[in-house]
Amino acid sequence: MQFGIFSVSDVTTDPTTGRTPDDTERVRSMLTIARHADAAGLDVFATGEHHNPPFVASSPTTLLGYLAGVTENITLSTATTLITTNDPVRLAEEYAMLQVVSDGRMDLMMGRGNTGPVYPWFGQDIRNGIPLAIENYALLRRLWTEDVVDWSGQFRTPLQGFTSTPRPLDGVPPFVWHGSIRSPEIAEQAAYYGDGFLHNNIFWPMHHTKQMVRFYRQRYEHHGHGRADQAIVGLGGQVFVRKNSQDAVREFRPYFDVAPVYGHGPSLEDFSAQTPLTVGSPQQVIDRYGAFVEDVGYYQRQMFLIDHAGLPLKTVLEQIDLLAEEIVPALRTIVEAKRPAEDVPLNPPTHAERVAAARTAGRSGATHVGDGGDAVTGTRAEEVLR
Repeated sequence: MQFGIFSVSDVTTDPTTGRTPDDTERVRSMLTIARHADAAGLDVFATGEHHNPPFVASSPTTLLGYLAGVTENITLSTATTLITTNDPVRLAEEYAMLQVVSDGRMDLMMGRGNTGPVYPWFGQDIRNGIPLAIENYALLRRLWTEDVVDWSGQFRTPLQGFTSTPRPLDGVPPFVWHGSIRSPEIAEQAAYYGDGFLHNNIFWPMHHTKQMVRFYRQRYEHHGHGRADQAIVGLGGQVFVRKNSQDAVREFRPYFDVAPVYGHGPSLEDFSAQTPLTVGSPQQVIDRYGAFVEDVGYYQRQMFLIDHAGLPLKTVLEQIDLLAEEIVPALRTIVEAKRPAEDVPLNPPTHAERVAAARTAGRSGATHVGDGGDAVTGTRAEEVLR
């Protein structure tokens, strides 16, 4: 199983000091956090995408492209790529470029976001959220898998003889997750294409998460991609940890109370009881998250939200160290011991594994399309490069 962290990129005043970072400081802190996560041995760093205050992550590929050059091992991903309001042509180009720059050390998660006004800002209607997600992703896949695309649809101008560049690395598109917390249509979309499904359940009780994951698994098997237990599943989560649980609660409470994603609502105790938020000792996190596999089956990625609500950078880096040193090793042992069979994927597929599978199936696409439309693929591409 992979374990990682994600950022919603909020700029929030520290309630204990009254200090508010500016946008530049917040962006740079995200870079520091990602580099620290890489050095600590976590598996994934993901950024959200927002186009409104108090959030700063408006350009995920710029952030992740920089990180590709200054990290070594960590998978770079998105906690949301707005498939509804971004042009799928730009998504095809930008994420293929990130795939090349990172040498395949990336994936991405499609989502609709949780900010209603973003739709009209980008010329769309929120009432078309699901149809936009379906149409735009269908086009995005074609742009990655077909060398020359003719296309027309409901929500953007037609394409005639269009080739998206750069072509995907080794002719194989990035691995895609679909994120949804409440829409079975998105779980169906993930299952239809055989993509991953991530239920970022930071707001939801486990019984709801269990239903969504079960539906995705059933539909994955229905569409012929493998058994239900072989589907690629991820979960979201949130923790704040100190050696002593009382210290963790005392320190985190003022941040919880003002958090932009859920502050000014239920109490810390009520919210923790109803969602995966766990504020306490490392063992409390291990016990709670180690039991999730009993509810949703073996899953391949667990993400944690740890840098938000005005938490100081020093505190966030300490949280990463506690995760990497005390929590993740124990969780990995507990959860991987419950993998039901050897043919159930241990982790999401790597780029190398996807390339090998595509070539075995004869599905690897073009690595370059020349001016005359001639595709260069497979071993011929290597011969041309030599």
